[in-house]
Amino acid sequence: MAAHYESKHGSVAVPAEQLYMSFTDLSVFTKSLPAEYRDSVTADYDSLRATVKGFTIAVKVVERRPYSLIRLEDDDAPFHFSVSIHFDQDGASSTDFWLEVDADLNLMMKAMLGGKIKEALDKAVDTLVEVSHGQAPRFPSDLG
Repeated sequence: MAAHYESKHGSVAVPAEQLYMSFTDLSVFTKSLPAEYRDSVTADYDSLRATVKGFTIAVKVVERRPYSLIRLEDDDAPFHFSVSIHFDQDGASSTDFWLEVDADLNLMMKAMLGGKIKEALDKAVDTLVEVSHGQAPRFPSDLG
């Protein structure tokens, strides 16, 4: 059963081009991880694999639309999912940033995970907005 989740929109105080470039190379994310998680995550330019509590999840980039969209898909996960990262120019020095997730979840997984997925997406947007306004440690990799 297909499920669609969309985060809130957030105004990130970084131009869309610069913000997009900070997300385009997935290996950058491993450099920003706390030391205790670095051994469980591997990444290169196009793919990222993480193991948490014995569960491995991997994604690969399937589309890059310069300065507006990066789309990731699962790489051999137990269920199919995709993540779309949107970067819409919002003035000369800010970006309307938001995320979408589409996942083939059965009814039980949808009931268990649906609210948590939406919550995690909104938290990611909030964190990036805070970071861009100097309210938290810079991520990812000092926004380019």
